[in-house]
Amino acid sequence: MDAKQLAKLVRQNAAKAEKLAKARQSRRYDKTLPPPQDEDADVEREHFFKEMKRREF
Repeated sequence: MDAKQLAKLVRQNAAKAEKLAKARQSRRYDKTLPPPQDEDADVEREHFFKEMKRREF
């Protein structure tokens, strides 16, 4: 295998890896939502929703 073939394989593998990374990331978060915020807000939000679940309307 010469240097040209090796370089071509490296580029192909890098492109595949980048494509996989993008696919994994897109599965994690909804693109329409703002980026995740700090954890303090998450804890506060969790507490708020737990309280709302206990209440009856």
